[in-house]
Amino acid sequence: MSMERVLAHEAVDFLARLHREFEPRRQEVLAARRQRAARVAGGERLDFLAETADVRAKDWSVAPAPADLDDRRVEITGPAEPKMVINALNSGAKVFMADFEDALSPTWANVMAGQAALRDAVRRELVHESPEGKRYELGEEPATLVVRPRGWHLLERHHTVDGEPMSGSLFDFGLYLLHNGHQLLEHGSGPYFYLAKLQGHREARLWNDVFIWAQDVVGLPRGAIRATVLVETIWAAFEMDEILYELREHAAGLNAGRWDYIFSLIKTFADRPEMVLPNRAQVTMGVPFMRAYAELLVRTCHRRGAHAIGGMSAFIPNRREPDVTERALAKVREDKEREASQGFDGTWVAHPDLVPVATEIFDRHLGARANQKDVLRDDVSVSADQLLDVSVPGGEITDDGLATNVSVGVRYIAAWLAGTGAAALDNLMEDAATAEISRSQVWQWVRHGRMPRDRVLAELDRWRGEHPEAAELFEQVALGDPLVEFLTLPAYERLDERLDQPAG
Repeated sequence: MSMERVLAHEAVDFLARLHREFEPRRQEVLAARRQRAARVAGGERLDFLAETADVRAKDWSVAPAPADLDDRRVEITGPAEPKMVINALNSGAKVFMADFEDALSPTWANVMAGQAALRDAVRRELVHESPEGKRYELGEEPATLVVRPRGWHLLERHHTVDGEPMSGSLFDFGLYLLHNGHQLLEHGSGPYFYLAKLQGHREARLWNDVFIWAQDVVGLPRGAIRATVLVETIWAAFEMDEILYELREHAAGLNAGRWDYIFSLIKTFADRPEMVLPNRAQVTMGVPFMRAYAELLVRTCHRRGAHAIGGMSAFIPNRREPDVTERALAKVREDKEREASQGFDGTWVAHPDLVPVATEIFDRHLGARANQKDVLRDDVSVSADQLLDVSVPGGEITDDGLATNVSVGVRYIAAWLAGTGAAALDNLMEDAATAEISRSQVWQWVRHGRMPRDRVLAELDRWRGEHPEAAELFEQVALGDPLVEFLTLPAYERLDERLDQPAG
């Protein structure tokens, strides 16, 4: 499918209408983000909202899940690239989340190729041939397709409306819905989305209004769109009920987006010495603030009839090192066992080889049930203090932790700038979220005297010869003042121009 077909006249017109209708409100929510962040940085306490207490107190439910989105026990994620789309849909997972956000480097070629691949996948026409001549095609029972547009803060600079770059969120959403909405419904499915980086219920309200408007314009029934929200900001953790309430006729559930959540906490409290976190490897789902967040998410979702989806296992099996693989698989099993026991209805993996591992655990917990929404977790009561308890027993900040952060950050940025948004590094699938943790931790450690700046620069010097531009950008986002909001914002200005060309 050529760029001309992806951006045919009808699509260009629809995108222009979307932009004119909602761009002013997008700017309003981004301004509100900045204002809230400034207040909290100035010492305001982050807490559950007094003005929405009635939403949290009263009884209500989201719309029932569609048939093909009721069993979500294992979801695989990856960039919206043709080979990945085929392999993920054929993986045996119940759901595939095709990503235009953290796992896709947003070159114009990648974005256009991703939309074309999804259009062909929906019609069961997608075929991919590797440079070596290997042919990939869809199987008989592909996973349910869910698409993650970019977050509200990101732009699509290659597509302008009235002289302005368009919102990446609206661009990704609009093209996928327009090209595939009716076709998905004819196949017994629907246009399903994951919503990234939301910071509260007003941002969810904006998405809900976008859904209502777009369904009316495209001619889809109200409620055809379903959205799962990634709770991956500390702000959203205090507004889970409210987010589901705003989206309730379109809501499918919440997801514990653990890596971005850690990054959000670091960024939000970057100037507070009492909020410094230790080495990334020690910030597990078992530490107090992460455990409280996960259990509150399950309780909130199941009280409202929504799915609670667990976090990512990013391990990549290494067939050349079976001992390494077996130790890592033991940790994956432990992680998925914990999620299933907490009441999660499903979980995320990054590699097809992990699908049977996670499936076996959730099969055992679910039995004949499609989910475990009946596990209400009435035993859970989470306070604001618990969500902000960043104590990590035995936590420490070490030279090895710094070396890992710099190594992962620089190598990931180098891959991203070269057009790869999901990079296999040290047997893990790293994406923008984990790179954000790496660089924001370094910033936090230096700011509060836990790591000398010179030590960071010395570690960076190890990479400057191999990845000079990536090392320079890492230095900017890890040592610059103030802390850069998202590393993808300055990185977007540096994408390799040879790759950042229209797809033919």
